Amino acid sequence: MNYKNILIVKLSAIGDIVNAIPVAAALRELYPNARITWIAEKTGGALLKDNPNLDELIIFEKKKFTSLKGLRENLWSFIKFIRSKKYDLVLDIQGLFKSTVITSLTGAKERLVFDTAREGSNIFSKRVVGPNATGHVVERYLDVVRHLGGKIDKPNFSVFLTLEEAKAAKQILKDHDLIDKRYVVMALGAGWPNKVWPQEYFAELSNLIYDMGYIPVAIGGAAEEPLYKKVADANKGVLTVNLVNKTPLKQLAYIIKNASAFIGGDTGATHIAVAVNTPIIALLGPTIFHRNCPYGDNNQVIIVDRPCVSCKKRGCPKGLDCLSEISVEQVLEAFKSIMKKKAEQENNILL
Repeated sequence: MNYKNILIVKLSAIGDIVNAIPVAAALRELYPNARITWIAEKTGGALLKDNPNLDELIIFEKKKFTSLKGLRENLWSFIKFIRSKKYDLVLDIQGLFKSTVITSLTGAKERLVFDTAREGSNIFSKRVVGPNATGHVVERYLDVVRHLGGKIDKPNFSVFLTLEEAKAAKQILKDHDLIDKRYVVMALGAGWPNKVWPQEYFAELSNLIYDMGYIPVAIGGAAEEPLYKKVADANKGVLTVNLVNKTPLKQLAYIIKNASAFIGGDTGATHIAVAVNTPIIALLGPTIFHRNCPYGDNNQVIIVDRPCVSCKKRGCPKGLDCLSEISVEQVLEAFKSIMKKKAEQENNILL
């Protein structure tokens, strides 16, 4: 069927939105003349601005609907708004109750959801079980487009900066003396406490990579500011550039793109590094690694050696510091390996 008006529902989080970006590119290729819209929450939606594969970006203000008063004041106007769009196809790439509600409120006759949808989403949308049902989430999302007839060989992760955003990002690099310098981005935090590598480990690693000629650059949101202080207090005087809570999301993507490597746990910035093709050392514990590790082969994934790995628990019920099992030496060796591979690739290009 030749759909003309398509809505992608993927509200959050940052990493999940990055993993779903190839859906927009695949839809644009399959339906070049269709109007394609994405509805997302504000934080992750920032990555989708100026994406040429989208005709419209709708920012869903979740806070307006989290109380009875908010529902009374905003629900009916939202229903009228979303139904006025008259979508003929909706792809629920979130697969949770909140996305199900939005998907059903559109009134679209054709509604599809990916294979592991939960919280009743498969009741209101047709579940698509594709060839990658047990594989990486990127491929599972794309299976929904394949179900429609899309031919996808390689996912297209596309984050687009305006000239003004790129200029602002370059100024951040200039302000911290990082222009034309070798630097390594380190994501100090994550959404779950047990996805965070110990700060004293980051501090020790900072010293080691600094001695190798690379400048360590710490990133994160407001919640990571106390983590940076711990690193700064423990890293024995080595200057770790502090960009924690100092960069808008797309400018952060530019900074990660120009880094020599990226080191971090299962967090949104790790998946941004995938989108901008920066080599990654990913540190995983509670994450189901075969499904949610950074996509592609431009990275090294270190998985914690515990029998309870991939537990999907936000906090460890055993009281363990999950990622403390991953040593600084392991990460340093992975970093050396990635830098060696990168140097070989650059030499091959030169030849």
